[in-house]
Amino acid sequence: MYRISELAELVGLSRTSLLYYEKLGLIEAKRLGNGYRNYSDQDAQRLRIIQQLQAGGLTLKECKACLDAKINRQILLNRLSQLDDEIAHKQQSRKLLAALLGEGDNKEWHEAIDKVAPDAHLDWLITQGFNEKEALRLKWLSKNMNEHENYMADFMRVYEPLERWGPGLATETIRALTMLPFAPKKILEVGCGNGVATTVLAQHSGALLTAVDNDTPALNRLEQRAKKAAISDRVTTVCASMSDLLFEAASFDVIWSEGSAYIMGVRNALKGWKPMLKQQGVLVFSDLVWLTSSPSKDVDAYWQKAYPDMTTVDERLKQAELTGYNVRDHFTLSEEAWEAYYAPLEAQVKALREELQGSAALQDIEDELNIYRQGLQDYGYQMFILQAK
Repeated sequence: MYRISELAELVGLSRTSLLYYEKLGLIEAKRLGNGYRNYSDQDAQRLRIIQQLQAGGLTLKECKACLDAKINRQILLNRLSQLDDEIAHKQQSRKLLAALLGEGDNKEWHEAIDKVAPDAHLDWLITQGFNEKEALRLKWLSKNMNEHENYMADFMRVYEPLERWGPGLATETIRALTMLPFAPKKILEVGCGNGVATTVLAQHSGALLTAVDNDTPALNRLEQRAKKAAISDRVTTVCASMSDLLFEAASFDVIWSEGSAYIMGVRNALKGWKPMLKQQGVLVFSDLVWLTSSPSKDVDAYWQKAYPDMTTVDERLKQAELTGYNVRDHFTLSEEAWEAYYAPLEAQVKALREELQGSAALQDIEDELNIYRQGLQDYGYQMFILQAK
């Protein structure tokens, strides 16, 4: 026989716990003449079984049910399923922590967090020591802090010789330019890259252009291009972040951004760039959009990861109107505009496939090419011409 303090020490439970177990009917004390509780060895053994059942995830109520009657298999099956879920969750947690410590791939985590908190994700990457340019590249391209440097080296090995880093054609730029309601005098081009569109804008308008990008080598190529095209006197380059432009309010007739507004988020761009437009000024930008409400499964899955904020033309138009723009026009870039980008890219991939065997960057580029070949009818680039109210 055991007094309550002795039983508590024997089974490693507190006196309070034993009193609670007794209240639930799990054990039953016998009262001595002096009022003290006494417990039998049977109670001690019963507590041992309860502890084992609890280790399997059963509640005290379920433990009692298993002890007092034939085991309810459904109770055990339910608990087993819950434990499996908990184990899977803990394994996922461990995988993430290991990845953040440099012991594995954290790409899935970056994709998931960017989908639900894109701005906070970028801020966090900068907090981790990446400058904004590298943080943006990690967010949109490598999505892996541990392999980012190698990834970008391979990525640039593929892209650096290419003239275009996204779909487009001079004729599409000119088409959008003709849709402006006036002849622009001052154009701000945001995300100008190496100046392909800059050159077209300068050659087909009399405007002064301010070309902004955060990539110095790209701006150097733009300056060389402008000199060759004899437009250097009308083109000023600025190395800056598109999300932190320090131009005075109402400085430009037109803000132009081909394929780059997604970097800071289209809604952020619509709101953030508007104050720099003069009254009745125009914002021209292109963005990847869905052209159908029911894209194929593979295409949808790919772009849900690659561009979580991708939406329909109608949704982008609504966002523009809510931000204070009138929609003057919009059109979908032609298939030729896509081929102008993807044909040279495909040739580069083919030429470098052996040299970059096993490269994550090359594999991602090939995945994009495969999606393009099977799903262009589901999505496309849309050029939007918006006038500030």
